[in-house]
Amino acid sequence: MAYYYKLGKIPHKRHTQFRKPDGTLYSEQLFSTEGFSGNSSLLYHTHPPTEITKVDDSYDVSPKIAEEKMLRHRSFEGFKIRPEQDYLKSRKPVLVNNDIQISLAAPQQSAEEYFYKNADADELLFIHEGSGKLKTQYGELSFGYGDYLVIPRGSIYQIEFDNEKNRLWILESHSPIRFPKKYLSPYGQLLENSPYCERDIRPPVDLQTIDEKGDFKVLVKKQGRIYPIHYEYHPFDVVGWDGCCYPFAFSIHDFEPITGRVHQPPPVHLTFEGNNYVVCSFCPRKFDYHPQSIPAPYNHSNIDSDEMLYYVDGDFMSRKHVNKGQITLHPGGIPHGPHPGAVEKSIGAEATNELAVMVDTFHPLQLTETALEIEDRNYVMSWAE
Repeated sequence: MAYYYKLGKIPHKRHTQFRKPDGTLYSEQLFSTEGFSGNSSLLYHTHPPTEITKVDDSYDVSPKIAEEKMLRHRSFEGFKIRPEQDYLKSRKPVLVNNDIQISLAAPQQSAEEYFYKNADADELLFIHEGSGKLKTQYGELSFGYGDYLVIPRGSIYQIEFDNEKNRLWILESHSPIRFPKKYLSPYGQLLENSPYCERDIRPPVDLQTIDEKGDFKVLVKKQGRIYPIHYEYHPFDVVGWDGCCYPFAFSIHDFEPITGRVHQPPPVHLTFEGNNYVVCSFCPRKFDYHPQSIPAPYNHSNIDSDEMLYYVDGDFMSRKHVNKGQITLHPGGIPHGPHPGAVEKSIGAEATNELAVMVDTFHPLQLTETALEIEDRNYVMSWAE
């Protein structure tokens, strides 16, 4: 998905001899999330990345579905997810289907005792609260409030937090997370009409080659289970790499909103996409400038998609009583729109400071047991006068 990038030491030609100072060969690894048909990177390891010493028993982490089918507007208080020390245990799935899984997390400690690899899904981590570093085989990515971290499936990483106060919104995608096609030239460059460009994409930096022998546990997620696999050498033994498949960061604060004389539809907020879903960023922006414009969004019939909105910060003129970390879910099949009084109230407003992440899915989302535990059951009646 990202542009070509390289870091560290690599040979002049791929698939050729590349030797260490002692004369032995470095171990080349092709990394791709779509076999030999998609973007890839070549990594050069000090030791082969295959040297397993032990495999522990696997355990189940699949989401517990509470409602497979439903048709009413829902709302969930995301900050009611209780903090947990461990990063993986803190990840609580709330909305799922066959294409994506959306989780909330409030981890208190860095993942230092293990490494993690999601073998099923690309991951999109949105940092609502907290800061730290994402450590990978490709180098490090510093992150903070408002950052999206895009991690291709199969990437081995550790996450290091600066303190105990962290809130994450996480999307797992069973298809590659992509830049929207409408923003790309036929050759893959982001176009001038895109709300962000390659200059806004932050690739890994500070590649550190860790040549250590020992017991290194990698927790691998596959088909709803965690498989603890022990390796003889540190996974971050890479001396160099190049290619177009690697983790990167993009700040929601670098998204440039597209505005117009009258209210613009949600696709102008498009940020990422995958099979059967899109991710949008609602950012501070000037409102419509037609003299008779209505800034509040019009009523919309969700016929072929579910709409999930995760509220990050600011005021939302179309909603009453919005809290940080709140999730609203408007399922396909029934219309939704501004709360009573919001339309008249919006007239004359010049700007908004709202910040939110939206996901539209083209297959229905299912609710987990965790979602029901944090639900505001009165939300469905919030349109009553």
